[in-house]
Amino acid sequence: MADLEGEKVLRKIGEAFKELSTTVNSQTPDLEVAPFSRACSLVSPLFGCLGIAFKFAEIDYVAKVDDLAEASKSIVTLQSLIDRDIEAKTVRKAGSHTRNLLRVKRGIDMVRILFEQILVTEGNSLKDPASKAYAQVFAPHHGWAIRKVVAAGMYALPTKAQLLKKLNEDESSARVQMQNYIVASAAVIIYIDKLFHARELGIDW
Repeated sequence: MADLEGEKVLRKIGEAFKELSTTVNSQTPDLEVAPFSRACSLVSPLFGCLGIAFKFAEIDYVAKVDDLAEASKSIVTLQSLIDRDIEAKTVRKAGSHTRNLLRVKRGIDMVRILFEQILVTEGNSLKDPASKAYAQVFAPHHGWAIRKVVAAGMYALPTKAQLLKKLNEDESSARVQMQNYIVASAAVIIYIDKLFHARELGIDW
C-alpha cells in the first residue's frame, strides 16, 4: 500500500487514542467529535491491510468515520451528537450520527481485540486473531451471507510479518504500539458504551 510508505501507522494510532483516553479519564470527560473522528480515521488503513476478509468493514467504517468528521463541523461533543438525534427521534435511523458512532466503535473494538490476539498468539498466521476478533464484534450483527464471505476471506489474510511490513513496523515496536492502542481504546470504548447506556439506548442494534 503506497499510501503507507514511510508512515508509522501504529504509532500514530497509539498516540491519537492515548490523547482520547486522557480526555475520557479526566474530571470533565467531554470527548469532542473532531479529535475522535480524526483518531478513528487513522485506523482505516489497518482494515485495508487485512485484505478481502475485511473489505466490507473498511468500506463501512470509512464512510461512517467520514460522516462523524463532517458532523464535527457543527457538533462539538459526542454527548451532544447523541442528544441531538434523541431530540430528533432519529437515533436508530440508517445514517444517523448516533448509529454511525456505534458502528465506528465496533470497528475500533475489533482492532483492539485483533491486537490483543496477535500479542498472545504464537506463529505468523493472523487467521486465529482475526477470526476471534470478527466473531466477538461483528459476527453477531451480520447475516449468514456476510459471515460466509468473511470466513472465506480469512484464508487470504496477510501473515503477521507481511502486516508489520505494510505498517512499517518491526516486531518489538509493533508490540509496544499495539499495547498502547489496546489500553487507550478500551477506555474510549467504555466511555462510548456509557453514553449509550446512560440514555438507555443499548448497544446491540
